[in-house]
Order: sequence, then C-alpha cells, then structure tokens
Amino acid sequence: MLKILGIETSCDETSAAVYDGKKILSNVIFSQVDTHRIYGGVVPEIAAREHLNRLPAVVDEALCKAALTLKQIDGIAVTYGPGLAGPLIVGVSYAKGLAYAAGKKFTGVNHIEAHLLSPFLENKDFTFPYAGIVVSGGHTNIYIANDFGDYELMASTRDDAAGEAFDKAAKMLGLPYPGGPEVSKAAMKGDHKKIIFPQAQMKDNSMDFSFSGLKTSVLYYIQRNQDKIKSGEVTIEDIAAAFQKTIIRTILNKTAKILKNRKIKSLAIAGGVAANISLKEELKKFSDDRKINFFAPSNLLCTDNGAMIAYVGYERIKRGLVSGMDIEAQPDLKVEIKNAAG
Repeated sequence: MLKILGIETSCDETSAAVYDGKKILSNVIFSQVDTHRIYGGVVPEIAAREHLNRLPAVVDEALCKAALTLKQIDGIAVTYGPGLAGPLIVGVSYAKGLAYAAGKKFTGVNHIEAHLLSPFLENKDFTFPYAGIVVSGGHTNIYIANDFGDYELMASTRDDAAGEAFDKAAKMLGLPYPGGPEVSKAAMKGDHKKIIFPQAQMKDNSMDFSFSGLKTSVLYYIQRNQDKIKSGEVTIEDIAAAFQKTIIRTILNKTAKILKNRKIKSLAIAGGVAANISLKEELKKFSDDRKINFFAPSNLLCTDNGAMIAYVGYERIKRGLVSGMDIEAQPDLKVEIKNAAG
C-alpha cells in the first residue's frame, strides 16, 4: 500500500501529512494567523519566509506522528497552485529537493482539486458523481465531479470570492482578522431581517459569483446609517447577519439552478468558508429537502492542509501520474476541466 507525504504551502498554513490509501496517518498544520494579524491580512513575503523556517520541522513531525521514516514513504505530493507565488515556490522547491534526494516518486497537486476531493478522506460511503462547492478566500466555484480528474466547472468567481468578501466586510465592521470566523460569530447575535442586501445577477445569465457589489452595499449602508448604528437601532451584529445571509442565499440559489436538471445524489462543500456553521446548516437543509446526501469536511480539513494534498497525491501516483523535476509553482493554476459545462 502506497504511503504518500503531502505538503501544503499555498497561503499561510504550513502543513504536511501522510496518507496510506485508507486513512490519514498524520496531519500537521502550523498556522501563521498570529504573525499576519497585525497587518490585517496575509503578507506574501512574510508568509514565504515563515514557510521556509517551519517546513522542515512540520515535515519531520508529520513523519514522526505517522511512525514512519522518509525511507518508508513511497511518494511525495505538493501543492503547486493556485496560491501565493512566494509560499508556493517554497513548498515546491522543498518537496522537489526532498523527492530527488530520497529517490521518491513525485507529483504536483492542484490545491482546488484537493479541496474538491477532500470529502473522500472522512466518508467511506462517498462516491462519484457529486456536486462540489469550493468556498475559500480566493475561490467560490461549483463543480460536477464525475470521476477522479473528470470535472465540469458550473460556476466560478468573477471578482471577490466569498472568503475575501468576509474578510473585507469584517474590516468595515471593525472586526479583527481573520474576518470570516469573526463575521460568523457576530452574525449569530444579529437579526438578518433588519437589512436586505442585493444578490448579484450576471448580465450574461451565467451561474458565476460576484461579491464585490455586496461588499460595496455593506460599505454604503454603514456610511449612510451611522445614526442608526450609534443609537443601537441597527447593530454591527445585524449587519454581519444580513451580509452572511446574502452570501448563503446566493450560494444556495445558484446551486439549486445548477442541480435542477442534473441527476446528482450527493452535494459536498469544501474550503475555508466551509467551516461556517450557518452555511453548513443551510446546505444540509437544502440537501434534505431535495433528498440528496450532504457532506462537509471537519473543520481541520476545511482549512488548507497536507492531508488533502497527500490524498490527491496518492490517487495520482497510483494512476502513474507523476511530475518531473521541472514542475514550477503556478499561482493562477486552474482545475483541468475535461467536460466543460455548456
């Protein structure tokens, strides 16, 4: 049975994990949130330097927790895109060096594909085909996954992704970084019915997402309603709740339209925003109403992690899909689409 070491450094999590085809043997994640908090967001140069400093120890810990030596590893997988250029270069360079020196099979993994396939790590009954919603800081995409490597892109991000919109809304509301969890916490205490923010509709009738207009609506609302906010008639929590509700409704509405004419029995969500409790609850109800199965990763697998990279690496190496040592970081890498939605 293949044992694969997966390495993830696409943004601000330094992670390494080992997967053996049946289970996650280890999954070590070092978060740089505290480092970047004072800047109000991820600083790519600082993130790259932190990866450089932390990665060797994180890999050693992953091997130790898996009770394996590097010699016992059959292959090494690494995220080579999409993501921040500097952090990706650190991970790819380290993984290539490790694989070359140890004589191991090596493969590059698409970060978004890894999120899309992450439900397989925790659900033995999970099967193709399914609809997968990847919601993160940089992406809000919906795919139909027919098989490993066979995906249809049904909706993608035109401008601000959901995670990015959460972070920007948090800044406007005076909430700390990282913004997503803080907006979610505030929203739980607010009344979304007090404010109605518009949902963006594409002029070309596509299913694509656009949250830049929502961000602007929140800004204008705050600027124009200072009296209500100061008097307590409308609270920061109310604005957060209305903002979050609009994002969730947008995702639900587009998912409903996409699934309307498809015989899909399973729906999965993945990516950092998949940890949002309200989003998961709404998608579960959405799925139950349509009698389809719903899968959401544990919070540990929602964040960027080496386990999902090791999993996809396992599936790739098992199929003979190895990469050469000439592979380079690709910050704008797309998921390869075999069956383009049309």
